Amino acid sequence: MIKIPYLTALSTYFSYGLLFAFGQFRDFFRKIFDWFHSSNLQGYAPICLGLEDFYIRRLYLRIQDCFGRPISSSPDAWFDVVERYSNDNNKTLTRTTKVSRCLNLGSYNYLGFAAADEYCTPRVIETLKRFSPSTCSPRVDGGTTTLHNELEECVANFVGKPAAIVFGMGYVTNSAILPVLIGKGGLIISDSLNHNSIVNGARGSGATVRVFQHNTPSHLEEVLRQQIAEGQPRTHRPWKKIIVIVEGIYSMEGELCKLPEIVAICKKYKAYSYLDEAHSIGAVGKTGRGVCELLGVDTADVDIMMGTFTKSFGSCGGYIAGSKELIQYLKYTCPAHLYATSISPPAAQQTISSIKVILGEDGSSRGAQKLARIRENSNFFRSELQKMGFEVLGDNDSPVMPIMLYNPAKIPAFSRECLKQNVAVVTVAFPATPLLLARARICISASHTREDLLKALAVISEVGDLVGIKYFPAESEKQHQEPGAIKLE
Repeated sequence: MIKIPYLTALSTYFSYGLLFAFGQFRDFFRKIFDWFHSSNLQGYAPICLGLEDFYIRRLYLRIQDCFGRPISSSPDAWFDVVERYSNDNNKTLTRTTKVSRCLNLGSYNYLGFAAADEYCTPRVIETLKRFSPSTCSPRVDGGTTTLHNELEECVANFVGKPAAIVFGMGYVTNSAILPVLIGKGGLIISDSLNHNSIVNGARGSGATVRVFQHNTPSHLEEVLRQQIAEGQPRTHRPWKKIIVIVEGIYSMEGELCKLPEIVAICKKYKAYSYLDEAHSIGAVGKTGRGVCELLGVDTADVDIMMGTFTKSFGSCGGYIAGSKELIQYLKYTCPAHLYATSISPPAAQQTISSIKVILGEDGSSRGAQKLARIRENSNFFRSELQKMGFEVLGDNDSPVMPIMLYNPAKIPAFSRECLKQNVAVVTVAFPATPLLLARARICISASHTREDLLKALAVISEVGDLVGIKYFPAESEKQHQEPGAIKLE
């Protein structure tokens, strides 16, 4: 869906080609030198083999310092990044005792609940003293506390569904639920850019999987019509069940799902709709209830609503919300509910407290202020980046905004230069994105002040000029000044 400039694509292919050629050249000589040395693993198959291992050794390790940077404070608007050094060209990294205070543009702390909060933190500490950090048991044994029942009721009311079930890990919520919902003889139609947890869950289900073009309802309808007409492979019997899976906000693109059109198509062809709101619940909508509220979709029209507590709520875990019959079925059959340790009581309390703040049930208007601030911060930052000439993906109101880098050399250059000026950014490359579509993913928080954003914009603009990632002409100040407006000094 991204149109790469011809010269940019050509230079990116050329850069990867050089890296691949030199990597293969070095591997050839390594085999020759290793041939003269005896091995203690005679008869064993190589535990790491193939292009994946080659990519890690010859490409990823060269820029390993740009990933997995350890921090030593809460992931607030500013945090402490632990400095590291390497004596072997980034094959290994050694932590030091020094830290750098950096502006945080990478964490999913959309509403600022990841740091200490005047309402949430005291209640979490009290819960820790009362219940301990872990239940040390699955939900069906001794792992269900009063907090878990309260959290499920709170989530169901918040998202507008009759019932909900919660899990201790957001990734598992998708990967463990989908094999329970559908199996052999069923059909999953998935957006081409859905998260890896959805991909793994769909693969593990045993159902037939078909993909439609990213966020393109017309192609979804085309795929649905074709699959309904053809039926199951070989037998051509009708499908036992069809589930269409989409995300509220796509985490690598920052785009809002075209939910009204997709829901209408699902209803037209009697397919179930599955909505992953990991990045949208709590972050968008007038009262933080996600894309359904933002786009005017009745939650009754979405059959299965999934979300996580790891972003807007400053906690961990995930949930599935739906009909009472669906949730009861999941509690009897889902392995993540039957066998995995239940969500930590302090984490459950953090989610409950943050939802109460969002809804104003703490007796203040801080929740509404946070929602207004993240919307204002996101739209301001996105528009300013676009004015500077960066290629920014995504839609307005989305707190996720990828800046396209493309060339492999620009990935470490952008990350390292920003870090030198105390701005911490996240860069994303293959295999998390297609090979040509490397990017820096900016995540905006309600805890960022206007001064924080202006500093970030100044640094990113300077580094963008240095690295050469301003692919569009920048707008002059006169172009975006309103007619008749008076500039105030």
